[in-house]
Amino acid sequence: MRIRLLLLCAVILAACGQQTDEHQEDAAATESAKPGLSIYAAAVSSEARPDADRSRDAGRKPAEVLEFLGIAEGMTVLDMYSGGGYYTEILSYVVGDDGKVVAHSNQAYLNFVGEEFEKRYADDRLPNVEVLMVENNELSLEPNSFDALTLVLTFHDFVLDDADNGWPLIDVPALLAEFHKGLRPGGIVGIIDHHARAGAPAETGNTLHRIDPAIVVAAMEAAGFVLEEESDILRNPDDDLDVNVFDQALRGKTDRFLMRFRKQE
Repeated sequence: MRIRLLLLCAVILAACGQQTDEHQEDAAATESAKPGLSIYAAAVSSEARPDADRSRDAGRKPAEVLEFLGIAEGMTVLDMYSGGGYYTEILSYVVGDDGKVVAHSNQAYLNFVGEEFEKRYADDRLPNVEVLMVENNELSLEPNSFDALTLVLTFHDFVLDDADNGWPLIDVPALLAEFHKGLRPGGIVGIIDHHARAGAPAETGNTLHRIDPAIVVAAMEAAGFVLEEESDILRNPDDDLDVNVFDQALRGKTDRFLMRFRKQE
């Protein structure tokens, strides 16, 4: 009888041990099912980033944005109208040594950001970044050359007509067609912009620097892209949508939409 009891205890302990092992394996599997989270966190927390960039992180949530867009190691990314390069730098850390970021800008954006652009790329700080200086209607991309493209707070400017200050009116269908050509099949377009009221005309981009998301969706779908998903992570319900985004009380805290489009395979 004593031997039988000992054998029974051994079986029970073995079963408990197996359940514990299975639980640990399940937990490990769950954790491993979150690919890339550490990549985004590491990119944002990089000590090489300027302090001025860090001060913007709380409002911009770059780790969450890039995770939502699905930017990954080894990708080639075009950061259109990259401005001072805030997102370009984070993208460069995410894609890593095997990836590449092309930071596009033009003279109007350089005038707007001042010395920030030159400081960003001084002394080859970001060796996997290539700077592309091209004016609005002169962009020509190699077919199927990018895995992803980002447009951060720029789509509303597509209706701006200010040639005297270096911003000629954009041929929007032609520009979006160029994006479509340059992206590989399955490629991603990530768009962030300031919310305008539903039904607001495109010209709101000139006055309040905002845009109705429906205008963006219509233009992108007409260019052959598919809206895959939207995110509310940059929403701010307290934003008065009738206020200019450069109002000092609102700047950096606007209600923004985030969309991920894809070029069909």
